[in-house]
Amino acid sequence: MNKLKIFISSVQSEFATERQNLFQYLMSDPLFGLFFEPFIFENIPATDQRVDKVYLGEVGRCDIYLGLFGKEYGFQDTEGISPTEREYDEAGRLNKHRLIFLSNHTTEQRHPKIQALIKKAEHEVIRKKFASEVELKAGIYASLIRYLEDKELIRTSPFDASACPAATFEDIDAEKISRFLNVAKAKRAFPLSLESSVSDTLTHLNLLNSNRLTFAALLLFGKQPQRFIISSEVKCAHFHGNFVSKPIPSYQVYKGDVFQLVDQAVDFVLSKINLQVGTRDQSNEVPVEYEIPRAVVAEAIVNAVAHRDYTSTGSVQVMLFSDRLEVWNPGQLTHSLTLAKLRIRHGSFPANPLLAEPMYLAGYIERIGTGTSDMIRLSKEAHLKEPDFLLEDGFKTVLWRPATSTGQATGQASGEVTRQATRQANVEVNVEATGQGSGEVIEEVTRQATEQATGQATEQATGQATGQAAEEVPEPIKRVVLVLIDEMKRAEIQDLLGLRHRENFVLNYLNPSLESAYIEMTIPETPTHQEQRYRLTDKGIALKKKLQKSKKRK
Repeated sequence: MNKLKIFISSVQSEFATERQNLFQYLMSDPLFGLFFEPFIFENIPATDQRVDKVYLGEVGRCDIYLGLFGKEYGFQDTEGISPTEREYDEAGRLNKHRLIFLSNHTTEQRHPKIQALIKKAEHEVIRKKFASEVELKAGIYASLIRYLEDKELIRTSPFDASACPAATFEDIDAEKISRFLNVAKAKRAFPLSLESSVSDTLTHLNLLNSNRLTFAALLLFGKQPQRFIISSEVKCAHFHGNFVSKPIPSYQVYKGDVFQLVDQAVDFVLSKINLQVGTRDQSNEVPVEYEIPRAVVAEAIVNAVAHRDYTSTGSVQVMLFSDRLEVWNPGQLTHSLTLAKLRIRHGSFPANPLLAEPMYLAGYIERIGTGTSDMIRLSKEAHLKEPDFLLEDGFKTVLWRPATSTGQATGQASGEVTRQATRQANVEVNVEATGQGSGEVIEEVTRQATEQATGQATEQATGQATGQAAEEVPEPIKRVVLVLIDEMKRAEIQDLLGLRHRENFVLNYLNPSLESAYIEMTIPETPTHQEQRYRLTDKGIALKKKLQKSKKRK
């Protein structure tokens, strides 16, 4: 980016020290030095051009005119006008941004013509007074910061509260607003009516900045949020081992609003980790438990999406390994929080407050800072190792899987079982035969051990063969079959599995189960009927029995 030029103007006989100090200040300041290039006439080299033309030419090249008006008016040309007033008028004619700072002199102390120039300026621009160089620098600092904010070159307010200059109300999805109103009213008694307009809803949620859409509005309800915030996607990967390796067995990049991002990422993880489905022996509800509680997975992902730094080019990453789940986001803790404080109940300091509020209203997060402590408590209750929270070029949450979740395939071919059992038998033969020196003893022990190994191999191979057909069925279909009882609606099955993203459930769970004829519709002639329910077919019932039998053997 080209630096913005600041023309510092004053009567040459006044403010010589202040001009030079301002020049050094603007050049050396870490922030202003990035954006501004100041100009003072003391730094003009010798030239054969008319001085007034040189000055006016510099005014034409500047972005900001900074005038210091004191008590003197200075040299006057044949028309009785000083260079200072010429420069001020030229900046106005060219629509330059003008900042005027007045010394703390009385009207009586000022030259009549400088007083007239001040009067002219007060009708055109905002003026500020200063009594010392310190006050002058403070006033210039505040004015330049405001200028950079107005030009959207920097921001001091949270990113989510900043207006997106390229977005219009056409970029907001009215259906998303409507769905939000329904959910927020049901979960948090949201005061607006269900018929509220898009504008009224966004205004109530403080998602408009000078009637322009904020980035938070687009992240929450935008038709295509990634069009404006490219890195606001979530990348999910599943590895069979404990380390990142290629090729990646399963990799997805999810796009959409923040609610869709959370739902899709959570569903990705749930589809890869182990699931236990109980019976209705003690309740009408079917108990469904994931090896990592769903609430813990969801909390880690929601935190990453809600509290990340959206100015970063990095994206949220969700990586599932055989021993752990890592959720990373490009963000840091606020100054009020430490890693130690995350392990206890603490205050809520959202990095994106306007983004967090609607997510709270929709039931995705809580306000009171219990998220991380809830993750620790729920992990303990599930007999899991406590989560780890790390600062590694961003913020990372590590959730630990049970020790038995190795990610390795269960069951082996009967030939391999036999070979392993035979190897074990041979070891036992060697141990028992050592020191006996009898070929008959060795032969008898070998025979007995081989019979034992054969029996073990047969038993294991039979068990494997029984469950082989079930193992070939895709995991999402098995999960639908296990939880489906009698006749159930789509939403009921989805809720039992803890899945929130409807499109994902229909595409990866429901449709494959229907196409494979493990389940069927109760009203097949009208697939979209509002009373549509699903039930197991004979094929599905047989699969469910095999799955339950296999579970009992384990």
